[in-house]
Amino acid sequence: MSAPPGPPPAAPHAASPAAVSPVRLEGALEPSLSRWLWLVKWLLVLPHVLVLALLWVAFAVTSLVAFFAILITARYPRALFDFGVGVLRWSWRVSFYSYGALGTDRYPPFTLSDDPKYPARFDVAYPERLSRGLVLVKSWLLVLPHAALVTLFATGTLHGGGVVGLLVFFAGVSLLFTGGYPPGIFPLVLGLQRWVMRVAAYTALMTDVYPPFRLDQGGSEPVTVPGV
Repeated sequence: MSAPPGPPPAAPHAASPAAVSPVRLEGALEPSLSRWLWLVKWLLVLPHVLVLALLWVAFAVTSLVAFFAILITARYPRALFDFGVGVLRWSWRVSFYSYGALGTDRYPPFTLSDDPKYPARFDVAYPERLSRGLVLVKSWLLVLPHAALVTLFATGTLHGGGVVGLLVFFAGVSLLFTGGYPPGIFPLVLGLQRWVMRVAAYTALMTDVYPPFRLDQGGSEPVTVPGV
């Protein structure tokens, strides 16, 4: 007499998607870029640099106010949060236009608000509650493992130094002599910038989600990330 059939074999375990980052950075590379305009963008962005210098001072002050608000209420005041996101968004647009990506020749708008028509966009999902304990250690202790990497990736004004600056310089030289952006460089640059801005938002107390040690390349945010 044959043995009764056993249970059917279990289906292969599917990797569960990990939560995507609340920090979203995107950029669309324009198909036709000027060969020479990148040589003078340092001059063209000066009005933005002056305004952003003032905005970043204000952002530092509002972040300090937010620190105490989170410590007491476990909430980031929405108006201050939107202002901070706006400063980061404005900075990313200018960086994308200039030496943080050279991804577009469209001049960045002077606004903190999102511009759906501009090829570079940035946003952070508003957290309803934040940890009172984490706020004490996020921006100076927990972020330390990322600090050295971010410094290597992009240092200097508008994230245009470090590895990013070198890659973008190669892209500019290629534009000058060939009229094209080298394939492979843009997705890498966006991945590095995405890492930098995730760390920036975490350091600015805008999220409790720790930045992943992961290079998400490409112009668009990943929809899901396979779990381990």
